[in-house]
Amino acid sequence: MGMSCNQCQESIHGTGCRARGVCGKDELTAKLQDVLVYATEGLALSAEQLHEGVSRNVGQLISESLFVTVTNTNFDEDAIVVQILKTLALRDELNSAQDQKPAHDAAQWSGSSKEEFLSKALSVGLDSLSENEDLRSLKSLVLFGIKGLAAYSDHAAVLGYHDDDIYAFYVKGLAALTKDLSADELTALVLETGGVAVKAMALLDKANTDTYGHPEITMVKTGVGKNPGILISGHDLRDLEDLLKQTEGTGVDVYTHCEMLPAHYYPAFKKYAHFVGNYGGSWWSQDKEFDSFNGPILMTTNCIVPVREVYRNRMFTTGMAGYPGLKHIPARSEGGQKDFSALVALAKTCSSPVELENGEIVGGFAHNQVFALADKVVEAVKSGAVKRFIVMAGCDGRHASRRYYTDVAAALPNDTIILTAGCAKYRYNKLELGDIGGIPRVLDAGQCNDSYSLAIIALKLKEVFALEDINDLPISFDIAWYEQKAVTVLLALLYLGVKGIRLGPTLPEFLTPNVVAALVEKFDIKPVGAVVADVEAMMAGT
Repeated sequence: MGMSCNQCQESIHGTGCRARGVCGKDELTAKLQDVLVYATEGLALSAEQLHEGVSRNVGQLISESLFVTVTNTNFDEDAIVVQILKTLALRDELNSAQDQKPAHDAAQWSGSSKEEFLSKALSVGLDSLSENEDLRSLKSLVLFGIKGLAAYSDHAAVLGYHDDDIYAFYVKGLAALTKDLSADELTALVLETGGVAVKAMALLDKANTDTYGHPEITMVKTGVGKNPGILISGHDLRDLEDLLKQTEGTGVDVYTHCEMLPAHYYPAFKKYAHFVGNYGGSWWSQDKEFDSFNGPILMTTNCIVPVREVYRNRMFTTGMAGYPGLKHIPARSEGGQKDFSALVALAKTCSSPVELENGEIVGGFAHNQVFALADKVVEAVKSGAVKRFIVMAGCDGRHASRRYYTDVAAALPNDTIILTAGCAKYRYNKLELGDIGGIPRVLDAGQCNDSYSLAIIALKLKEVFALEDINDLPISFDIAWYEQKAVTVLLALLYLGVKGIRLGPTLPEFLTPNVVAALVEKFDIKPVGAVVADVEAMMAGT
């Protein structure tokens, strides 16, 4: 059968995973995800024929289906088959309403078993996008960018926020993947994906802040209490809200893990006394941290690593996340809550967490909070107290090469401030880097979902300093990527005109030399290099 996956930074030998993914997915799971993407393209082609525009239910289903295929989100083959069937059923419904024939080979598929799908799906992976490797590279950029869009849009939809223009772009972009387009046409589509990415991140920012308030400067505890606890990981704030409501008064504490850390910054969650703190670090260390936590673990989105037997019976998934053998918490009814009673009951039988550390992490520097400090920040720049801002946002990963970001943070002069969002922060957010006139040298805006804040902060500084070009600011970008949401953020930055981005720890392998050369020529994208040389170059504005 064979798999072909190069959508994340950690693929084997930098040449794509061909037998088993570094993430843990096997050939069958990978191929089913390819089928789901292919079926979603078929849905997009059918929706493209509609004259009244893209319906919201089509947009939402595309969000969900593509989110399922984001790295480390869903390993459950049966759940993926169900999603394929839902996608094809909606496509059939559109075709029936229009009395048209299937617009895509995937539209002709029927059946209910993994074997039936796979017998017809041996050539639907990324390698089938185009025989020309440069065109295939550009199509991959579009596809992975749309996958990140899907994740952001799904989070917003959970909170009741939608943008029908984003859903319409899904259809345009996915349909384009099936067509014979030129390099120029695909390059324009790549940049359009970046423009839609800005809209999607703005939508999610509005959904989160309208619902839970603007993040505030917050000291988050990293120690543990004596009560049993539930550990929530992933990204979904609505799931956290339901969990906090259902654990209140039960004697069970709630802790965040990895990308859920920034939930502590939102005012709406501060009222829960049993919302204790953050446990552990980045996603890739969960196999050890989930073991020592002792209580139930709720995985709400991507960032699952292969589950160990020692905590398998304590781990649950929900939303688009899935893993074979784990209990899955079903979706909430409209206007209702998810039922986390099984986790609460289990937690009461568990010991309290084993303490890993005991300290505090400061965060909450999203755009609204930074704007409140604008006068102080501007004065620090004008006085020379702050020489440069270094954006070190993005993803973390298990490769030793990611030590680069820790070393850069430690090597930066004391008159620099690091702006961050995403799990990349775990490479340096516990270092003793001090502050500049009361401004911490690491300003954490939140999750990777909150990367919009960093763009808005940069645009605001451009306005404050009356500059015509964002690249004239004393800001350098040293970005870490891992999966498709990071690709979406990168395309958003390129759309906004940001140049000179350092990208690492390696450049995406789905970018061919010709595509890389084009990005270098137009945007001056560069791979990360030696720590000392990179720090010197960034301080010099190059």
